[in-house]
Amino acid sequence: MARLLFTWLTLTSFALHCQAENRSGTLRLTLPREMFAVVGAEMNVYFDNIVLTETPEEYRFDVVCSVGETDARRWTLIAKSADIGSHAFAVTVKNSSGEDVARASMRLHVVAADSYADRHVTMLIVGDSLTHATFYPNELARLLSLPGNPNWKMLGTHRTKNAAEGVFHEGYGGWTWQRFVSHYEPNPDGTYNKRSSPFVFLNQSGKPELNVARYFDETSDATRPDVVFFLLGINDCFSVNPDDPPAIDARIDTMLEQADTLLAAFREAAPNAGLAVCITTPSNARESGFAANYEGRYHRWGWKRIQHRLVERLLEHYDSSTNQSDRVFVVPTQLNLDPLAGYPENNGVHPNALGYRQIAQSMNAWLKWWLTR
Repeated sequence: MARLLFTWLTLTSFALHCQAENRSGTLRLTLPREMFAVVGAEMNVYFDNIVLTETPEEYRFDVVCSVGETDARRWTLIAKSADIGSHAFAVTVKNSSGEDVARASMRLHVVAADSYADRHVTMLIVGDSLTHATFYPNELARLLSLPGNPNWKMLGTHRTKNAAEGVFHEGYGGWTWQRFVSHYEPNPDGTYNKRSSPFVFLNQSGKPELNVARYFDETSDATRPDVVFFLLGINDCFSVNPDDPPAIDARIDTMLEQADTLLAAFREAAPNAGLAVCITTPSNARESGFAANYEGRYHRWGWKRIQHRLVERLLEHYDSSTNQSDRVFVVPTQLNLDPLAGYPENNGVHPNALGYRQIAQSMNAWLKWWLTR
């Protein structure tokens, strides 16, 4: 009953929020509690990624922060050693009449490039086609291999043809939180298209069961990771009707239940690991990317509405000090990905090389901050 009441209140709040937006012209502006940057590495907040509108160019974004610079499309920073520490970050959005329509704030943490250079870090990456492409895992490995970084090791059973040395993961095209939790394939064919979840095994009764401890025991000689990154959500929610807000929330409810199940299993199997939930990335800002992929079946504005609500719900659900005390953290991968230059013209949700590098930069910045804790 409590769960039903919570869901009803969430859906009602969302519907009223949308109605208020239509009446007053206010924007839904969404920021995490924290973001992260490393000295010497570029970090950005792209304004199109933080507001729900088809026309971000019609608004002015005023950022107040002691570091970084602002232009029409983004706030950007290449941090210096003098910037190390925590900074207040606030953004006000104004309409064409100069009226404030939205405000939000967060904390920016800048960490040294050589944070914990003498440490060894073991990690696992779990994801969908963005991970399967292996571009951002390769870039994360490259960043961690630069001088002044900790030694690293990636766990995983999936190694693609373009994987750099030492790069492994559990990333599969089209996969969802639910598929990692429960999918069992009795007749695998050796490809990722027809295989079980790497975390699901037959139990003593011959029934499929989520068993993350067994995964680590059998695939990495019982090694437990220090960090597990999860980058999922697109396939869980992409097909829901964007014109039906209650349906969007219902789909996200289901996704969060599966996510909680998988995170709990990892917490039990690796109690000391940091579980890093990467926020589902934004889409290509061009409709042409969706036209090339979906030929009119799905559109950029439809997915943006779904993705923005998904970001709101992920932050509500996981971005809190309570979750951090349970070692569940949020990586704001949605902020630093350029929705124009970070995508090819002919793909709606899969970045180009620049976009994948920006995802890796966000993950690396969070990891550096996490090590300093």
